[in-house]
Amino acid sequence: QVQLVESGGGLVQAGGSLRLSCAASGRTFSLYRMGWFRQAPGKEREFVAAISWPGGNTYYADSVKGRSAISRDNAKNTVNRQMNRLNPEDTAVYYCAAARRAIGIQGPNEYDYWGQGTQVTVSS
Repeated sequence: QVQLVESGGGLVQAGGSLRLSCAASGRTFSLYRMGWFRQAPGKEREFVAAISWPGGNTYYADSVKGRSAISRDNAKNTVNRQMNRLNPEDTAVYYCAAARRAIGIQGPNEYDYWGQGTQVTVSS
């Protein structure tokens, strides 16, 4: 089993920045990829960004490309995501996810473990 704990959410004004972190514990050696998803009220959970655990390859949704950066710290078993130029449409609960298999990147069903989520609210 793998446990994921997110941190770093909060309230920020439009145009501001936030840094989210996800700490993984347990059988982290079994992980292939870690990602971030978000879910706004009344909407489906959507892919935001991901990073492969061994190789460090990164992937981004078009909605955040160019203003978001995902990184990993293998020694600390953490994945961070820097979000810049935030806008009210970025308001959502952000979830950290981890996958054991290299079968896909953007589908929630392709991830095996999930954190509890952290709220990000962007005011206009």
